[in-house]
Formats: sequence, C-alpha cells, structure tokens
Amino acid sequence: MSVLPPDLPRLRTLVTYLRGELGRAEQALAVAEEREALEASRRPPKEPPAWLVERGIGSGRLPARVHTGDCWDTGHRCAPAAAEQIRRLLAAGVPACVHCRPDTALGVLE
Repeated sequence: MSVLPPDLPRLRTLVTYLRGELGRAEQALAVAEEREALEASRRPPKEPPAWLVERGIGSGRLPARVHTGDCWDTGHRCAPAAAEQIRRLLAAGVPACVHCRPDTALGVLE
C-alpha cells in the first residue's frame, strides 16, 4: 500500500519538490558545518593530560611504558592516567620512558 500518487505528473511534481528540499537541507548543513569548524578553530587547544600509560599490542594490552603528558615519544596506544596510577605501575615494574622520565618527575626512581 503506497502513499505516493499513482500518476506520472504528480510523481514528477513530488520529485521536483523533494529535490528542492534536499538542496535547501544540504545548504543548511554546509552552513552549520562551516560555523562549527570556525567555532572549533577559535577554541583554545585542550591541555594535555599530566601522565600517560602506553599500552602494549595484542590481547590484554598490558601497560608497556609510562610517560609524562607532554612526552614527544608517545604512540597511539596511550591513555591519560593519574599520578597515583603511574606510581603503582612504576612500582610494579612497568618501565618509565627514557626521554620524559616520569619516574624522576614523580620522585620515584627505579
């Protein structure tokens, strides 16, 4: 059971109308995306987390190294962490990054 008109002239009119509505909706979407991009570019960048845990590759993804939040040697497998979590991981034997030395920054020497 269709709610569309059965005859060709009314179907053509409906398609023409819907194309116009789609064009207006696409224009409104483009304007909204542009406005959002402009607002995002004006916001200050997010402050990096103070500490990072780098996870290993594979199942389980155990902690592999710990870093300070501004370390240049972090990969895509890092997650923010609290200072206490970093201290516990260092105590458990997770190595500190040799570049940023979070163990020194926290006063925990290996």
